[in-house]
Amino acid sequence: MKTSALLTDLYQLTMIQGYFDHDMHETAVFEFFVRDLGKRNFLISAGLEQLLYFLQELHFSSEEIDWLRKTALFKDEFLDYLKQFSFSGDVYAMPEGTVFFKNEPVVQICAPIPEAQLVETRLINILHYQILVASKAVRMRFAAPGKQFVDFGLRRAHAAEAGLFAARASYIAGFAGTSTVLAGKLYGIPIFGTMAHSFIQAHEKEEDAFIHFAESMPKNVVLLIDTYDSIKAVYKVIKIAPLLQKKGIKIRGIRIDSGDLVALSKKIRRLLDENGLN
Repeated sequence: MKTSALLTDLYQLTMIQGYFDHDMHETAVFEFFVRDLGKRNFLISAGLEQLLYFLQELHFSSEEIDWLRKTALFKDEFLDYLKQFSFSGDVYAMPEGTVFFKNEPVVQICAPIPEAQLVETRLINILHYQILVASKAVRMRFAAPGKQFVDFGLRRAHAAEAGLFAARASYIAGFAGTSTVLAGKLYGIPIFGTMAHSFIQAHEKEEDAFIHFAESMPKNVVLLIDTYDSIKAVYKVIKIAPLLQKKGIKIRGIRIDSGDLVALSKKIRRLLDENGLN
């Protein structure tokens, strides 16, 4: 996803103006690292691919130069310099998915100081979020080893990019896939989906909704059971399971979105096991 060169802090541009005015173009080394891990004892690197794309595509468009000129903050000579701006430095980085600890450089930028200065903000912006998500996701995997995890966070993400980056970072950390379709197209992540409460509500009978969904998506039958009453719905699932099996359709699982998830999941697991749905 292309990023405007203006997606940065103003002080990056004012610093570059200062470097330009005094002919300061020496090579500088900027490093991204974490000083304090808090209660965590490690983090997971992520976001490198998006960072490299940003660096390769970084330039100022004519429209952006015109807008900067209208701010009256910058000299014409400097704006002419920005017209030709591109990143020419070197990047040294940990592979994505690498475990790292405090004070370890995750990414090192070696470039003329104006270039290294400009990319700082977006670099931190890209890496920070994906590292955050990947580091949380891997702990979820540790908490439930052998279980399948799927990212379903797009609707609560802070805009589109965050949703896509979360899908990508959680996949790096070991999630099986995502519900975000565009992440499947862009990053090759397996996509998953179940059913919506609105589909249940569109039917007079909850079990009819279950059957209709199963018939439409026979290879992906995960039934949402908490629209009205999760326990009553489980008995409906148990009732229709043999009917679907005769049609060659297997129920792969159920989904609970609300209520006391721990208590409900234990009771429902027991009911399913007692009725041969395991």
